[in-house]
Amino acid sequence: MPDFAFVTTVHHKFNTHSHTVCRNKSKSRCRKGLANVESLLDAHGDGLEQRPTPQSVLAHKALRAGQVGLSSSSRSDYQQKPVDTDTPPCVVKVFGVGGGGCNAISRMLEDGEFRGVRFAIANTDHQALIEFKKKYILYTQNAVLETVVPLGESICRGLGAGGNPEVGCAAAEESHDRIAQAIGVGTDLLFITAGMGGGTGTGAAPVVARIAKSLGALTVGVVTKPFSFEGRHRMQQALDGVAALRENVDTLIVVSNDRLMHVVPKNMPLKRAFRVADDVLKNGVRGISELITRPGLINVDFADVRSVMAEKGYALLGLGTGSGERRAKEAALAAVSSPLLDFPLNSAKGAVFNICGGPDMTLSEVNQCAEVIFQHLDPDASIIFGATVDPTLGPRADISVTVVATGFAS
Repeated sequence: MPDFAFVTTVHHKFNTHSHTVCRNKSKSRCRKGLANVESLLDAHGDGLEQRPTPQSVLAHKALRAGQVGLSSSSRSDYQQKPVDTDTPPCVVKVFGVGGGGCNAISRMLEDGEFRGVRFAIANTDHQALIEFKKKYILYTQNAVLETVVPLGESICRGLGAGGNPEVGCAAAEESHDRIAQAIGVGTDLLFITAGMGGGTGTGAAPVVARIAKSLGALTVGVVTKPFSFEGRHRMQQALDGVAALRENVDTLIVVSNDRLMHVVPKNMPLKRAFRVADDVLKNGVRGISELITRPGLINVDFADVRSVMAEKGYALLGLGTGSGERRAKEAALAAVSSPLLDFPLNSAKGAVFNICGGPDMTLSEVNQCAEVIFQHLDPDASIIFGATVDPTLGPRADISVTVVATGFAS
């Protein structure tokens, strides 16, 4: 049996303007924070059409009042942090498990927009791994397929798990050391993608998650539940797999394929409908990872993301895009009213959201997005947000908003 494991090391170094929110500081410190915002605007003048004013930008008003970010109930200051060029970049990986997970990774690699993210896949179907490796052995400019892991070589003999999660679990346990090597001790944030309901993804994903947490990585599961028409047996296996995965991750985002029926045309071919599910996983992972890996107008420390997502249980994912004159507000409203959301956002204990646009995205538009989202969240929720700029987007390109709400009881 051929050895599929291979590793390519890529070093990413970003020079970013980094900002953070600190609580219980004096108004004089807030004035310093305001000066830093002005400096930032000077540095990015070509990409911002407006300077902040007390009338047009809530963030500016918060600085003058000594408030936290965009919240009216907390006190803080907003200050620029010096760039530490000696600090290694945050290591972010996405691990696709099983056929569904590998399909999601395929979409991410084809997308080519995952800057500074490394990828790994694992499967019991070795023929599928061979085909995948042939297609993606060369990494894109922004992302790299780092490791391919064949699972359960003695148990499955490369023929798959036969739709049995117990076999998938046993295969992952057999390949424990290879999985640990693929994750790596230095990984800070690991996303695990899988389709729940089959054999490998359902059974092996919880094992991968357990290993990742033991290595110290913030572990986030982003998985799908099957369509109802795939049968009760597959759905029950999916529910059991979700429960097992929940016990081994910090945060778990479950996307119901049935809910996708509300956002796709009824005449959409089945193959394209499954690709939509892959796109949801892709956009959710990208929205979170960009907060850390892509230099932006408002950057977020990994420690901030960890504080909102560590040991938070079930989470919900909202995605929205907007175009035209009202693109910012339209994107935010679409994200907070997404059919993927099972519960109202105001019952979340924490939230992470990312606003992404082209170089012409204005501070006023960032403010519009933030205002809409804050109106839908509990005032006491822990909230982390960032604004990133995609330089490849043209003038008046769409603005996209990703919201991950965490801390739901079930």
